[in-house]
Amino acid sequence: MTSGNGDRVMMYFRAGVLVMLAALTACANLSNRDPLMINVAGIEQVPGEGMELVLAVRLRVQNPNDTPLEYNGVAVNLDINGRALASGVSNDVGVVPRYGETVFTIPVTISAFNVARQVYGTLNAENPNEVRYEVRGKLEGGVFGTRRFNDEGMFTLTPPPRTDQQQQNW
Repeated sequence: MTSGNGDRVMMYFRAGVLVMLAALTACANLSNRDPLMINVAGIEQVPGEGMELVLAVRLRVQNPNDTPLEYNGVAVNLDINGRALASGVSNDVGVVPRYGETVFTIPVTISAFNVARQVYGTLNAENPNEVRYEVRGKLEGGVFGTRRFNDEGMFTLTPPPRTDQQQQNW
């Protein structure tokens, strides 16, 4: 009888090893996906609470992969010059088609405290005309389907060059 129990244990062990190998193979296949492309498609102000600003941010998500991306929630954070400015979440549910795109709206909140930190940081910056931004977020898709995205860059706040007519008016 003991050899029957030993055979059963060995059978469960082998089955467990096969399941782990299948899971590792699935994880390896997931890493071959290209990153999502995220662009801001529009921004509108919506009513907020108290001392906060709420914006409806429309994001265009492009999926450059051969498989559709199902999501059931979205989160986004925006940092300016290394300081948090805004964050938002949405419980939207949908699908970004394979080699396709979807536009959705996320309510993003900017607190008065974060605005004050940005102003203080700009006043003390070496180059206040240089603005560095970082957008981080995720499309929730379950254990193996969640896709994180990140975009960062820099732009300069410089006034446009004056025309001859504008210089004469001075």
